[in-house]
Amino acid sequence: MIQFLNDDLAGEYQAIIAYTVYSQVLKGAAYMDIAQELELHAAEELQHAIKIAKQIDYLGGMPAVTPKPVKTSSDPVEMLRADLENERETIVRYRERIRQAEAMGEFALSETLRGIIAQEQDHEIDLSSALGITVPLSKETNA
Repeated sequence: MIQFLNDDLAGEYQAIIAYTVYSQVLKGAAYMDIAQELELHAAEELQHAIKIAKQIDYLGGMPAVTPKPVKTSSDPVEMLRADLENERETIVRYRERIRQAEAMGEFALSETLRGIIAQEQDHEIDLSSALGITVPLSKETNA
């Protein structure tokens, strides 16, 4: 579980960096509101990282310090799409992590992850809206 959580933590670091950079380099009237929203997302991702690091420490591990690679682009739509894809991947990972935590009897961890996944889904909605994309229902939701 520690290894999985460290992978998740690296993803949170990636999100912090991406949202910080993207929020500052998005230009033009069409992106003003979303740039401000991305700043808020960066702060929320930092809180996620802290919560994940705390759980890793609780489980006896050492929190990772290296982010996953951050995609950069001069195209605002490409940046937002990269963020959206990262959010979708994160949601899938956290759903799996919740199942794993519960199977281990780590219910506090699963509750922590539930709080995080709710915000990640909000980020997915915000990004989808900015891109004019409908948020698809997951296979799990339809099951």
